[in-house]
Amino acid sequence: MKLNSHNEWDTLKEVIIGMPNTRANLIFKKPVSKKVMKQAEKLASEAYPQKILDEVEEDLEGLCDVIKDFGVKIYRPKVSEIHRVFATPYFNASAENAFTPRDLYLVIGDTVIEAPSQEKHRYFEAQAYYDIMYHYLAEGSRWIAGPKPKLKKEYPQLEDEILFEAATIVRMNKDILYLVSRSGNQLAAKWLQKVLGEQYRVHTTDKIYRDTHIDSTVLCLKKGLVLLNASRVNKNNCPPVFNNWEKIWFKKIMPYPHEILDFHKNVRLKIYAKLLKLGFKSNLNNIHSEWVGMNIISLDPNTVVVDKNQTHLIKILEKKGITCIPISFRYSYIMGGIHCCTLDTVRDSSLES
Repeated sequence: MKLNSHNEWDTLKEVIIGMPNTRANLIFKKPVSKKVMKQAEKLASEAYPQKILDEVEEDLEGLCDVIKDFGVKIYRPKVSEIHRVFATPYFNASAENAFTPRDLYLVIGDTVIEAPSQEKHRYFEAQAYYDIMYHYLAEGSRWIAGPKPKLKKEYPQLEDEILFEAATIVRMNKDILYLVSRSGNQLAAKWLQKVLGEQYRVHTTDKIYRDTHIDSTVLCLKKGLVLLNASRVNKNNCPPVFNNWEKIWFKKIMPYPHEILDFHKNVRLKIYAKLLKLGFKSNLNNIHSEWVGMNIISLDPNTVVVDKNQTHLIKILEKKGITCIPISFRYSYIMGGIHCCTLDTVRDSSLES
């Protein structure tokens, strides 16, 4: 089919789901010896033990089973070369995985826009999905790529380069909400508006949250109904685009599991320190917010897939008449959530105001 996705809620027909193959990303400036590189790659792999990756794959297969049962066609990226070390004129790096297609591709109608990420290790990650995008191109879709940034600076969130990840955006047909944050700057929002043209309205907000991505803060469930992270969004800073929407103010997210905190402290942080001594930066010093548990995907306006541990969220959604399909998703805190690891390429919808 041709690409066709205008919002976050219409009936899902085709989707891309990421792959679990993961090791710590590596970022470095100075050339290193083969011996040091081998040590770094070994540590990068140890940060994601095979037992964890097997369980991640098990959970992903559970998600795939649910989506297949709903009659949805699934595409998966190719990851055989995802961990190759690469160089630009300004830095060297290797990717972490191809688990979260939502971050790097924005589907607007029959067009896919490849996002110029602010993260150095993601410089070539989008290529894992190229075979899929060429398929959609052959079906008559359009494919646009944002300008490749230089990323010369340590914190490249200044306005001298177009920088954004697609997960900083919520699609509501002709209205698009763009979170100005660490994962999306003002210059990119202006570029996106120019690329999309007058048919769309890009609304920016920098009041609700300034870290990364928006899909653990704002989730549009159906036309006129939005789920909001009440620890970040309130009546004073809620984006005006939702003035006439019914709002679900959600507060009771489940806390981090002890196993995740222990793994982060006893494995990830120790490997992070060892890599740093070897001259490599990585993202092992961070885990996702607890609010990644709010990260859900809609199969249609009345059905969502949700982490089974988020019992409070399930109850509040069911009270609103939303059917929840709970699945196991144990490692969202270090890998990414259900919405993150999916990219809806085709929904049964048409462009509306």
